[in-house]
Parts: sequence; structure tokens; C-alpha cells
Amino acid sequence: MKKVIQTKNAPAPIGPYSQAVQTGNLLFVSGQIAINPETEELNLASIEEETHQVMRNIKAILLEAEITFAHVIKTSIFLSDMNNFAKVNEVYGSYFTADFPARETVQVSVLPKNVNVEISVIAAIA
Repeated sequence: MKKVIQTKNAPAPIGPYSQAVQTGNLLFVSGQIAINPETEELNLASIEEETHQVMRNIKAILLEAEITFAHVIKTSIFLSDMNNFAKVNEVYGSYFTADFPARETVQVSVLPKNVNVEISVIAAIA
């Protein structure tokens, strides 16, 4: 059994997928890119601002599911250029305070809409 999570406070999917799907006590959040949900425009001012927008989008989806970043157990970060790792990592880390989730970070050749970073998460719902 699954429950689709959808919020207007995060960008609408750009394909045939849901923002997030809950099954049992797990929430699977689809990869988020730096689309500002208010303007529907990409926020690519800098790699730091791009990452903040991605994290704000994830936060909005988590809040719709009535949880926070403290519930995140696994993240996947996709970068178009591993040279951006340190800057992305600094911004990403500012959204977590302790008991950090498991994670992998990989460089890929291209991301949707030619963005620089995409992040997906899995969270546990208590």
C-alpha cells in the first residue's frame, strides 16, 4: 500500500512521478532540483543557492508528510561536477544537526534541465 505525498510548496514533478511516496513507515522523496515552486524557474544563481533551493524543496515535501530532516535516513546526491562537492556538502550539512543520514554522492554526465545538483532522500516516519 502506498500514499502519494504532494505539496504546492515544492515544484511539481516534471515527468510521470510523484514528489514522494509513503509506504509503511518509509517516505521516498524523488530527486529534487533547484526549481523555485513560486516562480517555476530554476534558481541557479550559484551552486550554494542552487543547493539551498533543492534542500528547501525537500524540506517542503518532508513537512507535507509531517516530518523533518531529523527523520531522513538516506540521501543520494548527484552532481554534474565533483569539483562542486565541498560547496554542496557545506550547504547540505547545514540542514542536519546530528545523527546524519547515510549518503552517497556521485558525479553524473547530465542532470534534468542541465542543473548542477539533484538530491533525493528516504525518511523514516515514526
